Amino acid sequence: MSLLNNPLEIYKLLPKSNCKLCGMATCLAFAAEVIKGQKRLDECLHLKSNIIEELDGKIIRQMTPEEQLKQILVPLKKEIATIAFSASVKRLGATLSDDKLTLKCLGKDFTVDSEGNLISDCHINVWVTVPLLNYIIYSAGNDPSGKWVPFRELSNETIWDAFFEQRFEKPLKQLTDAYPDLIEDIIYIFSGKPVDTSFSSDISLVLHPLPKVPMLICYTKPEEDLESKLNVFFDTTAEDNLNIDSIYRLCVGLLMMFQKISSRHIKP
Repeated sequence: MSLLNNPLEIYKLLPKSNCKLCGMATCLAFAAEVIKGQKRLDECLHLKSNIIEELDGKIIRQMTPEEQLKQILVPLKKEIATIAFSASVKRLGATLSDDKLTLKCLGKDFTVDSEGNLISDCHINVWVTVPLLNYIIYSAGNDPSGKWVPFRELSNETIWDAFFEQRFEKPLKQLTDAYPDLIEDIIYIFSGKPVDTSFSSDISLVLHPLPKVPMLICYTKPEEDLESKLNVFFDTTAEDNLNIDSIYRLCVGLLMMFQKISSRHIKP
């Protein structure tokens, strides 16, 4: 029997009775949880022990997004070792001390050594780590132009547009709708700066997730029958200094930090 790496392959071997004795609503749902590593085959009471023993060693568990990112870090750290830090200070908007680069990430100091290890007083989120290392390796060092565009105008790779809207803009809007004052406070914690823009909004703040990759968050509060609006913009030079997938990952990391801080500050 070949290796099993998707839920349908597991499902074919199950009784398909949807008995729910495993705790899942259907056999297909159980198969999906087995692939994720959330369920064990022996939790299906209909499978014989010899079948379970045969299958267990052939299941390839799907990695979580966090596990995938950690795997991506391995070649990035090797690449960092080839970067001449002393020649990269101006390009990155960084400082150099004891052969280590220090960059401002959301107003906080992140120090990187020649092996790609990160040091910071704040929690180091893997969703931020990968974009930060990519920035050090690939940034062209172009200064921001001061011209703002939506995420969809940064690249022709439209596959990222839907991800960005569904996994960053919409959840950030929902969070801001629920706790608008708190979100504004959080942005200030991360050195956000209020700005005047041509966009109509109640809140317009610029953040610097990386020194030469600023982002603009514009939020309009709901009024009577009008729904709130939240839009995120980037400088036109953003993709010169950070590839599009890293910009997306950086935003997901930012959202996760906002959500964690919100949960700590909201009383039940």
